[in-house]
Amino acid sequence: MSTQPSLVQRAAHRAKLLVHRAGFDVTRDTFKHRFVYQLHQHGIDTVLDIGANSGQFGRLLRQSGFTGRVHSVEPLQNAFQELTAVARADPRWTVQRAAVSDEPGMLTMNVSGNSVSSSVLPMLDKHAVAAPSAQYVAREEVTATTVDEIVDEQALVPERTLLKIDVQGYEKPVLDGAAKTLGRFGSVRTEMSLVPLYEGQALLPEIVDHLGRQGFDLWLIEPGFSEPDTRRLLQLDGMFFPRP
Repeated sequence: MSTQPSLVQRAAHRAKLLVHRAGFDVTRDTFKHRFVYQLHQHGIDTVLDIGANSGQFGRLLRQSGFTGRVHSVEPLQNAFQELTAVARADPRWTVQRAAVSDEPGMLTMNVSGNSVSSSVLPMLDKHAVAAPSAQYVAREEVTATTVDEIVDEQALVPERTLLKIDVQGYEKPVLDGAAKTLGRFGSVRTEMSLVPLYEGQALLPEIVDHLGRQGFDLWLIEPGFSEPDTRRLLQLDGMFFPRP
């Protein structure tokens, strides 16, 4: 059997070289080779996973070689049951059912048909049109806590912890609930919207500015949700590390 690269493989290699020369990076596993690598480089050995849904982020961490502690927080009943089942066999993965906000109490969660687009905030038409499966189908009353409370209750060390936020437009209240600890975190990863998708949400410039005033710089972005017709990017994930 020939060990020489095929015509298709040679063409793909040339295309990749051209993309690199244009200033872009192409990899099959950006999450592992960039994101998890940077966690290791910055001494992050714990992840506080806010908005865990059914454990997708935690599973991706494990698949990418992250062996540290993961504490996942999820408000929705069905998603939390799935999360619990996924984390049960992992002694370094703990779970908690709660919403996370700027103060403790109770919140009403709007449950989306696809689960992952659920939010405290009302959904705008732009989001519903771009993703019909995201439309709300139910509501759930849930207990709310804060990042500061979780850090204290779980004895987390913020300096060695990634604060990951995926709360569909509710990012600013979550950050406001970390008034005592936010500036101490070793890293922050948060979803940010480029256009309003939920009523009253803070958009990317406000989130970047808020974290900048807490001493964080934006290091990495990963494209997320796009508008199907125009292919305009609507959401992305941003990775922040403390400014030297």
